Amino acid sequence: MTSMFDPRLLRSLVAIADSGNFTHAAERLNMTQSTISQQIGRLEAMAGHRLVDRSARPVCLTAMGERLIGHARRILLLNEDAALLLRDPAGTAAISIGLPEDLATGAMAQAFAGFARAHRHIRLDATTGLSRDLAQRYRQGEFDIVIVKEAVAGPDCRASFAEPLGWFTAAEGGAMEEEALPLVCFPAGGLYREAMFAQLEREGRRWFVAFSGSSLQSVVAAVAAGVGVSLLPLAGVGGAAVARRHDLGGVEPMLVSLYAREGDGPLANLGREMIAVLAARAG
Repeated sequence: MTSMFDPRLLRSLVAIADSGNFTHAAERLNMTQSTISQQIGRLEAMAGHRLVDRSARPVCLTAMGERLIGHARRILLLNEDAALLLRDPAGTAAISIGLPEDLATGAMAQAFAGFARAHRHIRLDATTGLSRDLAQRYRQGEFDIVIVKEAVAGPDCRASFAEPLGWFTAAEGGAMEEEALPLVCFPAGGLYREAMFAQLEREGRRWFVAFSGSSLQSVVAAVAAGVGVSLLPLAGVGGAAVARRHDLGGVEPMLVSLYAREGDGPLANLGREMIAVLAARAG
């Protein structure tokens, strides 16, 4: 007895069970009566039991046939589901996207959702991270589209927008009078971190790193809690309990730049939709 059954043989058994007649079952499956009889014989040989009582009128299943028929129907349904799944191209192609955490906004998600509805065959794989890491991974071919923050846009940039920055402290913390200014910043390699250090050096201020966070959310939360001051994008602090400080010197805006692989069609469409979101954010 085998543990695997040919779906074609199971389909013949189901047709016999439903019609009670070899002739009608053969017509239903577009076969000859002798072919369906041979298939039932092969199935019985595989099962090691008689499955059909040929002497009954109408033809009916034996006890073993009745035991098998429910499983046969489920096997055939699963087989059909698998065939439908493979015929559906949804999610079979992929576009990889890299972007800073604070740009993975609701508006950007809406752009992704609209694109996904229009292009069911494409799966969007989004990764958030620090801009320098994202830029390096894009140059290495890991992303199809990337958004990064940078001081100067590269020659292959598709679009670039100014990102105004400002110094922030806790809204309820008041001015910090420490001899050395406590800073809240991103890890080493973060663009805001280096801009903070450079600006304070130009102002002749002493400072130390009091807190380092790997996400904008953690940095803003630490500032709001009074851990220290930080240089942050104005568009990234909405709703947080922080206050702007104007006594630490002005800072040049960063650039928010989008880079994308050459191409047209869906990839180009997605790039245009993401650029529109960035343009609206820049005001």
